Amino acid sequence: MRVEVPLRWADLDAQGHVNNARYVDYLQDARADFLYELGLADLLREGFAVVSNQIEYRAPVCFSPEPLAADITVAGLEPSTVTLAYELYQFERLVAVARTTLSAYDIAARTRRPLPETALGVFAPLVQPVEPLRDLVWADLNERAKVSSMRVRWSDIDAYGHVNNAMIFDYVQEGRITFTAAPLRGVNEQPETDYLWFLARQDVRYLQSVVLRKAPYIVRTGIAREGRTSLTFASQVDDPDTGTVCAQAAAVAVFADASGHPTPLTDALRADLHQYVLNP
Repeated sequence: MRVEVPLRWADLDAQGHVNNARYVDYLQDARADFLYELGLADLLREGFAVVSNQIEYRAPVCFSPEPLAADITVAGLEPSTVTLAYELYQFERLVAVARTTLSAYDIAARTRRPLPETALGVFAPLVQPVEPLRDLVWADLNERAKVSSMRVRWSDIDAYGHVNNAMIFDYVQEGRITFTAAPLRGVNEQPETDYLWFLARQDVRYLQSVVLRKAPYIVRTGIAREGRTSLTFASQVDDPDTGTVCAQAAAVAVFADASGHPTPLTDALRADLHQYVLNP
């Protein structure tokens, strides 16, 4: 099924294109329209929570008054979960491929529950298995990870009373920015250099609800893999009060020159970041 997803000017980041985390908003908007078209709006009102998101970024999205087009397929179905596959297009150019696994959600108890029989009955004839996205390298977070504080904003909370799944992408992004800003600034201060990062892929698994409170959560970030022109980051959102792991994320970030072409990581950048390689 194809649905349209509008863009907002506020979706753009400092590099002048849509920020990577906003793609998750587009998935949500497309998913809501998809469920309405299927007559499953009650599933949204009663509770429908994301278990995991996977996004492969194929091309940058620029602002336009014309909406994106999202093709959605039911890629898998279990008694407790449904997996949706997406292809996002701008001007008929494929800009992202994504997968989202969801379950029904008990809003009062803040726990996942099996899908209603009505939803299973609607999804079942729509299942069209698709090729899974490749697994990303993961490394357990240890003492080499960089730790940053993350306080929940009031506006991060969604209709279910917890931090929306898209905001977790913001949290792990803040952890990566804190992680890379200083060494990258040092590299860019050298004569005739100007570098940036762009994301090629990002996965998030949601393990425990993050809720509004005054005390901050923490984001731990480390490097799971060093490539020639890329780094694979491992990130984790933790509740420091209980030791609970709320979310885990992996992201492939590509190092690029000012024109956006991948380029080998500089020796200086590797030296600055090597202390955060989780399994050197």
